[in-house]
Amino acid sequence: MHSNTQQNSPMLAKIRALLAKAEDPASSPEESQAFFAKAAELMAKYGIERAMVAASAPDTDKIGARTIVIEGSYAEERRLLAAYIAKAVSVEPILNRRRKRGEKRFTYTVELYGFESDMDRAEMLYTSLSLQASNGLRRTRPEWWESTTLSTHRKAWLRGFTATVTRRIEDAEQRAKDEAEVEHGRSVALVLANRATLAKRAADQANPHGIAEYQPRTRRTSAYEEGQAAGRRADIGAKRVGAAAGRANAA
Repeated sequence: MHSNTQQNSPMLAKIRALLAKAEDPASSPEESQAFFAKAAELMAKYGIERAMVAASAPDTDKIGARTIVIEGSYAEERRLLAAYIAKAVSVEPILNRRRKRGEKRFTYTVELYGFESDMDRAEMLYTSLSLQASNGLRRTRPEWWESTTLSTHRKAWLRGFTATVTRRIEDAEQRAKDEAEVEHGRSVALVLANRATLAKRAADQANPHGIAEYQPRTRRTSAYEEGQAAGRRADIGAKRVGAAAGRANAA
């Protein structure tokens, strides 16, 4: 469930519009990069703005919990994408899987614990990047010299994609934090650290026994490297905006 913050925020509406343009097959790779770069920049700044407001007005952004249900092909890899994106924007993820009696497939979930504005950001980024990953998966195939199945190849691709886009989101978050500290001082770091502590506490209280995070063993195959390249093309939080960014800013 989305918060009223997400439904009513003009900045989040602008971010959604930028992400939609980045996902549009009609956009050139350069335009898609620029749209994603601008969306990530605004997303990180929005997160800090919400955090600083909530520091003096706690009712504006409260701790909560949500669940993302992930079904279908490559669900196990997709839940890692959701979990790592969540961590990158200061949300604590808990990974679960369940299988109903008589069913062969598991249902995978990612429980999110954190402040409403941060969970909004995590969900928006996951939705957008999951769609982009789906587009990339349809195009990828094993090299002729590789002895692997299409399924194994695509799983490796997804893990490479996840690793790269996560780093880029983290970079965007750090840049926004550094810029905010220059403007507002050390209080920004203290506020963000306190929010991270509260999110972790909420996750620990909801799951007192803890749940081990799935860490897949991934070989550095052509698929993993291809997925990394796709993650770089998404250009999450990159500074390189160029002329296409002018059009993104006007969105």
